[in-house]
Amino acid sequence: MGKNVVVIGAQWGDEGKGKIIDLLTEKTSNVVRFQGGHNAGHTIVVKDEKTILHIIPSGVLHDNIECLIGNGVVLSITALLKEIATLKKNNIDILSRLAISPSCILILPYHIAIDKAHEEMLGKNAIGTTCNGIGPAYEDKVARRGLRVGDLLHSEYFANKLEEVANYHNFILNNYYKAKTIDYKKVLDEIMDQAKIIKNNITDVTNKIYQKIENNENILFEGAQGALLDIDQGTYPYVTSSNTISGGVNTGSGVGIANIDYVLSIVKTYTTRVGAGPFPTELVYDVASDKGDSIGKELGIKGCEFGATTGRQRRCGWLDIVALNHSFRINSVTGICLTKLDVLDNLNTIKICVAYEINGKITKTMPYSIQDFNKIKPIYIDIEGWKTSTIGINSFDLLPTKAKKYIEKISDLTNLPIDIISTGPERNQTIIINHPFN
Repeated sequence: MGKNVVVIGAQWGDEGKGKIIDLLTEKTSNVVRFQGGHNAGHTIVVKDEKTILHIIPSGVLHDNIECLIGNGVVLSITALLKEIATLKKNNIDILSRLAISPSCILILPYHIAIDKAHEEMLGKNAIGTTCNGIGPAYEDKVARRGLRVGDLLHSEYFANKLEEVANYHNFILNNYYKAKTIDYKKVLDEIMDQAKIIKNNITDVTNKIYQKIENNENILFEGAQGALLDIDQGTYPYVTSSNTISGGVNTGSGVGIANIDYVLSIVKTYTTRVGAGPFPTELVYDVASDKGDSIGKELGIKGCEFGATTGRQRRCGWLDIVALNHSFRINSVTGICLTKLDVLDNLNTIKICVAYEINGKITKTMPYSIQDFNKIKPIYIDIEGWKTSTIGINSFDLLPTKAKKYIEKISDLTNLPIDIISTGPERNQTIIINHPFN
């Protein structure tokens, strides 16, 4: 029997999903992306060569892997073609094994213009988006005015609809944001030329997935961002515009709930966040001024905590069990993959947040209100550091005893098994205790 495995990030993204998806792809022939857009960045390192992917599923580096882009994705064809061209330079052919759902909403230049204009207007209260047009594209989807990939196959309809929607957004750009408008005809000519390249890749992805299930094939579903950025369950409004939790697989690919066999949650051994929003365990450090918490600095520098998409400095802090348990609950997590264990190697003491104090009351539940988040005082326990290198260790038995205790403590506090541990960026720098496809 085939097995369907979902990989999601448990925190605010950047947990190292790309490497793990690439690793697990060895046991499957299909990888499905089910939400988000090219605002996500997955970094994969193979033999010291780094590949950064934004929209194409992370299994692409394996030969003969079919990459499926599900209906929950908002798609910039410009970004997709740029990524295809980069892969081609590295002798990786993707067009012959890429399937794109006709139901994907298109990201168009007016979405990017709206995104940038809105962030500029918000100023210091900006959400911290990548300004890639993701949110405005999802707004069009919900408002039922979005143009979809399948519409490209009907040129007359597409042209008329594009003009209508472009006029709508240009009115807002001009009259509300006082920003430059978009040339509808230029956009039309550009995207119709681009459509010629991918028209043969437009496929009923949902039907294709069910064919693979009937054929007893293993399928890997790839999430982007992190669960705490989910539009419904995350730290709203400092979230992304899609459902990043495991339930997004159902809506974003069409696969049914009963067809999911295992949910692997990727967890960084500390916590990071890029952009604005609440972060109870943050160790504030600013790389530009070289001021702030020394441990926050060490985590950021040793962990190479700069966004793959934007290059922005990621905020760093201690592991937050309260936030994690919320994430595990809403994702129906089966097992945990811990990443970046080696980043903690030099620390004397490692803290884990096990509860929050809000207005003098102790809670182990994550609040939904931003106002309550701002009042949180994290409650920590201390774990003794192991003060020796764990880089590249690929057997649990070979880990330092104190590192094992840290890992076992996380398992105890979350009541979930640690099935995989990453000890470096390379594929072989991994401890696999229980393989999700076994």
